[in-house]
Amino acid sequence: MSHVHGIEDRFAKIVKYLADFKRHGHLVEFWDELTPEQQVYLLDSLEGLDCASLDAAFLRAMATATSTKEDLNDLLKPLARERYLSVAEATESELEDLRQAGLEEIRQGRVGVILLAGGQGTRLGSTAPKGTYDVKLPSGKSLFQLQAERIRKLQQLAGGDARINWYIMTSDHTHTETLAFFEEHHYFGLPADQIRLFRQRSVPCVDFEGRILLDEKWKMATAPDGNGGIFRALKYEGLLSQMERAGVKYLHVHSVDNILIKVADPVFIGYCVRKNADCGVKVIEKVQPDEAVGVVCEVNGEYQVVEYSELSSETANRRNPTDGKLTFNAGNICNHFFTTDFLCRMADTTMPLHVAKKKIPYVDTTTGDRVKPTTPNGIKMEKFIFDAIPRAEQFVALEGRREEEFSALKNADTVGIDCPSSVRGDLYRLHRKWLIEAGATAVLDAADASFDCEISPLLSYAGEGLEIAASGQSFRCPVHLTDADEREPH
Repeated sequence: MSHVHGIEDRFAKIVKYLADFKRHGHLVEFWDELTPEQQVYLLDSLEGLDCASLDAAFLRAMATATSTKEDLNDLLKPLARERYLSVAEATESELEDLRQAGLEEIRQGRVGVILLAGGQGTRLGSTAPKGTYDVKLPSGKSLFQLQAERIRKLQQLAGGDARINWYIMTSDHTHTETLAFFEEHHYFGLPADQIRLFRQRSVPCVDFEGRILLDEKWKMATAPDGNGGIFRALKYEGLLSQMERAGVKYLHVHSVDNILIKVADPVFIGYCVRKNADCGVKVIEKVQPDEAVGVVCEVNGEYQVVEYSELSSETANRRNPTDGKLTFNAGNICNHFFTTDFLCRMADTTMPLHVAKKKIPYVDTTTGDRVKPTTPNGIKMEKFIFDAIPRAEQFVALEGRREEEFSALKNADTVGIDCPSSVRGDLYRLHRKWLIEAGATAVLDAADASFDCEISPLLSYAGEGLEIAASGQSFRCPVHLTDADEREPH
């Protein structure tokens, strides 16, 4: 009986709480129809609900969405040269100097990595976490495994007691599967206590009046709060204080879907630390005016990412008279550097909210039927990580080479770009180039014109150390080079 009374008491408190927020009273409309388990689930979620904050967020988001967006095009300036370094224009000795500076920070245990891995491979035709996806490399390695092995190799290159703490942001949709995947693969050779998984927050979805939508009679419709939710999530999960205790001062933050990502790139780390930056981005040169990437630029003395949709055709197509490059060409690829101090500051900062109008399935409270709308009926409120940039005290940008740094996995092969076959090809081309630069006389296509060429991250992080394997050698694809102590998958 006490259990029943406990439920009734909790229910009474929720009803009383919702009485102050009339627009959300429908959340308990179907209470009497629910099973005991469903009642507990609904109570658990409603007891964590802050209606006042949600209503304030809705008003703030709608005010932003409905206000006339300031036309930034006349205000934009490209990044100032003193805040910007292009890898292609730097000398080899400059880059080596930065690389050694970054490796020293890694050696001292001051560098961590935050991986944004909350997404599923929905557009790839998969509901699994995107990091588990097998793009059909010769090795069969997933994105998670490639990134874990780059961390292992980098620790080895740094030497000493180098330890790169790895913080992986999951979502409600991906957390359990991601954890199971890492356990099943023995954390890809890293100590389990070096990896911390933490969940991105979810926020209720609301209709255009700000009423929370029910996904089922016992469950609110929710959506992840965007990659800008990272700052609060790190604080709530106690990871900011863990970083401080562990002596982690610098974080490399990136998304999971870039197969070429240089995890904790020592050149990027070294550059940001040398510049005393609290916030940095790695960009790639945007060469096509209509490429759908935002650009990093200056607006009214502040640095920010201006989304592709906000650029006028004239601005997007503007070119420098000196070199013919696009004037606004610092393409944003979700590749960030933050100091731990900056993360702590951002955790207490109210981030702007971006509104996405969506078709959100919901329970019609008059009929009790679940409806799948054919037109947008509600909004998801998201925060974007790049909105942290204007809050930096010392901001810098490093421009990497696209062919060495960026190839995103977003779509199924039928789309033809940013898909498994395109990212495989980009990795093969890069690894082929590494062999030639290490002294190989040739890397020839296979008889069927395929050019599968994969080098394990455990053998080389970024093309270094391949001279013994490559010098004076001629290769014919398929080529698959592994580290001496690496076992082939059975």
